[in-house]
Amino acid sequence: MAYVITQRCCNDASCVPECPVDCIRPTPEQPEFATTEQLYIDPDTCIDCGACVDACPVEAIFSEDDLTASLARFRDINADYFQRHPLESNFDPLVTPARPPKELGTLRVAIVGAGPAACYAAEELLRRADVEVEMFDRLPTPWGLVRAGVAPDHPGTKTVSGMFESAFRRDALQYHLNVEVGSHISHDELLAHHHAVIYAVGASTDRKLNVPGEDLPGSHSATEFVAWYNGHPDYADRTFDLSGERAVIVGNGNVALDVARVLTLDPDELAKTDIADHALDALRNSNIREVVVLGRRGPVQAAYTSSEFLALGYLKGIDVIIDPAELELDPGSRALLDDPDVEPSLQLKYALAQEYAAKTPDPAHKRIVFRYLTSPSAVTGTDRVEGVEFVHNELVSEDGRVTARATDRTESLPASLVLRSIGYRGEPVADLPFDEASGVVPNEHGRVVVDSAHLPGVYVSGWIKRGPRGVIGSNRVDSQETVEQLLDDFTSGKLAAPQADRGALKALLAQRQPDLVDREGWKAIDTAEKSAGKSGGRPRVKFTTREDLLKAARG
Repeated sequence: MAYVITQRCCNDASCVPECPVDCIRPTPEQPEFATTEQLYIDPDTCIDCGACVDACPVEAIFSEDDLTASLARFRDINADYFQRHPLESNFDPLVTPARPPKELGTLRVAIVGAGPAACYAAEELLRRADVEVEMFDRLPTPWGLVRAGVAPDHPGTKTVSGMFESAFRRDALQYHLNVEVGSHISHDELLAHHHAVIYAVGASTDRKLNVPGEDLPGSHSATEFVAWYNGHPDYADRTFDLSGERAVIVGNGNVALDVARVLTLDPDELAKTDIADHALDALRNSNIREVVVLGRRGPVQAAYTSSEFLALGYLKGIDVIIDPAELELDPGSRALLDDPDVEPSLQLKYALAQEYAAKTPDPAHKRIVFRYLTSPSAVTGTDRVEGVEFVHNELVSEDGRVTARATDRTESLPASLVLRSIGYRGEPVADLPFDEASGVVPNEHGRVVVDSAHLPGVYVSGWIKRGPRGVIGSNRVDSQETVEQLLDDFTSGKLAAPQADRGALKALLAQRQPDLVDREGWKAIDTAEKSAGKSGGRPRVKFTTREDLLKAARG
């Protein structure tokens, strides 16, 4: 018997150092770690000790004997990885990173943001140094996209917040929530109170389609829709037209799949989750029967992960529809699949598409329809969305890469709701340089760079550092890199000593923001939401307005 890593894998690699026989791959030191969909356990080497289960922050690892029907295929997925990548164990002794010398005193760091990148950075600082961490977020709640981005029907993924909560119990870390940097406190004031500032503010906006009709009522970003159904207070008052029978999602990454599931799942299933009540009420009255997911490239290059694509096949009352003609491959894609060194996940992605295409749909079921090789050319309608026009693409091989090129074939699809899900984008941060082309703060391994020189004491982590790539756990290795640079600078005397201490910061914030939410305030919100969910068998009922959140924070 062996353990198996499944769909919810967050790629933070917490499990890797816990394995006594070193059988989890890829590791953060391997090049393929940056692009892998998930981690894998070698079944022939696993000794069934369960150490990885205890280390996993998102409950993604199971004994093969305990796999449910929807997860059973991951037994073969894990094994197939090692057929192509035979295990070469590395039992080199783990090196404990050096801590800054005690004579340097307590390191003070401000972290702007409270999402995964910020939390992993804080966790690393607390582990590596004698430190005081002040965590700022403009919302009254922490956890960023763990709370406001992860789909409500993926509760296991949200359990990573429990790991952060446990790590942050010490007073060495203080929450300053409902505080906006740039409004309640400036960048210069942060530097005056700390040795260093880490900006982990994510990528808060989305990319546009830049086609006619994109701004019609009924056309929205998936970012808005996700924030709305997750109870983000900035989006609680949004409305979405669910009166028609078809919705179209442009883009086919994991966020698009999240949205497609939420639009088609039985509301009684969603009622068991922490979905916002206003969204649940709207979905109970929804007329949508079909969601069409448009992808610019082919089924081999689709942006979704194979694990999320696989999970669609186990949704009750929902058929996944793919026309077999959509799966005809160009020579470049066929060559990619036939490459003996190709990742098993890529072959699985195409095999799953073939399986869905071969199934006979049930007319009584709702439908998620995948269309490949399409690019929208217009959102149509007069006063509101009535449909989407798109062109058909063809794939061509250029310089060893397969790219999509528009043809002269066009098509129209009636729809009452259009959601674009083509990627996030970072926004400029006040008083920091910004690269408009890439949507990130220029940096070298996390050190912010201006005019080819490091900006003293200023660092970035997460999507604002590397762009909107990777999943929750990808931020762990990313944050470790940033913290390593910060600690090196502290140890070498490159960081200016703070001009004021924690007490002075607290007094300043009390003056500037009387509605600041601290650790106790967040604890009160958390307790109240969980208590409200108990009677309905839900993990929590979220407060979705600042007013209600602040009222709960005050107890």
